[in-house]
Amino acid sequence: MLITVLGYYGGYPYQGKGTSGYLLQDDGKNILIDCGSGVLNELSNYIDPLQLDAVVLSHYHHDHTADLGVLQYNWQLDPTNRKHDLLPIYGHTQDFVNFAQLTMDGVSQGIAYNDYEPTQIGDLQFEFLRTIHPVPAYAMKITKEDKSIVYTSDTAYFDGLVDFAKGSDLLITDTNFTEDKTGKIWHMTTKQSGELAQKARVKRLMISHLPQKIDIERMLKESQNYAQDVPTINAFTGLEVKI
Repeated sequence: MLITVLGYYGGYPYQGKGTSGYLLQDDGKNILIDCGSGVLNELSNYIDPLQLDAVVLSHYHHDHTADLGVLQYNWQLDPTNRKHDLLPIYGHTQDFVNFAQLTMDGVSQGIAYNDYEPTQIGDLQFEFLRTIHPVPAYAMKITKEDKSIVYTSDTAYFDGLVDFAKGSDLLITDTNFTEDKTGKIWHMTTKQSGELAQKARVKRLMISHLPQKIDIERMLKESQNYAQDVPTINAFTGLEVKI
């Protein structure tokens, strides 16, 4: 499995860098995980968007879905070069209005996932865990044979993430705040991301969904401090990690 970061900011794009989006490639399959602002343009640097096999959405906040509509237009306006007749777009059904928009006649088909049974896409198994966020959102675990990637999506810290991420080869965490952030928050701090990686004994931590106005080196240093012996990297556009 090869995962490429297409966007990594939370909330809004900044200085030419986009919000959440990752290209997962495996054995000829191209799967887009989240489709935030700026992601479609970045995706085109790696593959023709018409060569996608699926899109998987963690939730329907705009910084994770802003480019989805224009991706559907891309498929609508150039039908002869599509890899598939319809683009499968996987999403949850806790928001029926947004789920319905995943289906576009002759272009894309919305497919529901849930958190009580795995979803198979090619050779990859996707498992989902509902997170703590103002809207329904789901972390996902992607497994092939003995390798796995866990993406927390947007969430406040909760203990269930430890078991879900246990032993994963790569853990991608929503890390939107520094360690000293207090009060009610809907995203994790550097301390919480690092401690999660340590408790789950993952092989590598990637902090993502990063803030625009805080030095990334500070975010990385704090996360690594709490992750201890777990190697920690920060997401950036074009970063490729092979699992």
